[in-house]
Amino acid sequence: MSTLTVWKFQSAEGAEDMETSLKSLQKEGLIKIIDAAVVSWPADRAKPRTKQLINLVGAGALSGTFWGMLFGLIFLMPLLGAAIGAAAGALGGKLADVGIDDDFIAEVKEKVTPGTSALFLLTTDEVPDRIVEALPDGGAELLHSNLDTQSEARLREIFGEEAD
Repeated sequence: MSTLTVWKFQSAEGAEDMETSLKSLQKEGLIKIIDAAVVSWPADRAKPRTKQLINLVGAGALSGTFWGMLFGLIFLMPLLGAAIGAAAGALGGKLADVGIDDDFIAEVKEKVTPGTSALFLLTTDEVPDRIVEALPDGGAELLHSNLDTQSEARLREIFGEEAD
């Protein structure tokens, strides 16, 4: 089963600072990262920066299109025009079929604000206690949505990608 987790950090750098820890957890076999991305939102910026962590993922990674659309739905919707908004609405409906629904989007939008960051992970075979141990003390909050195998396959179908 694949799991999509979102970890919110209390600083704009916190999510990116986790990359080394995640590499270690992966080497120890405690987590298999299918894909990962970070959102960093410095307090003095109007919108967040996003980045796919390609150094952590293998051939089965989702494309930047997935992350771009997801982050667009979460952080940029008010800035988009009506035509793009309608298309995003249709995409949002498809994402809801795989557990990324309006509640998930609203929660991330509410909690990831200027001065914070978030780590988005699509994983399998994780040992949650070890992941929590690698996080900074009191510096991360877990927001998550579980994806089963069918949901992951549906997500890949939405974005026209083949699973490994």
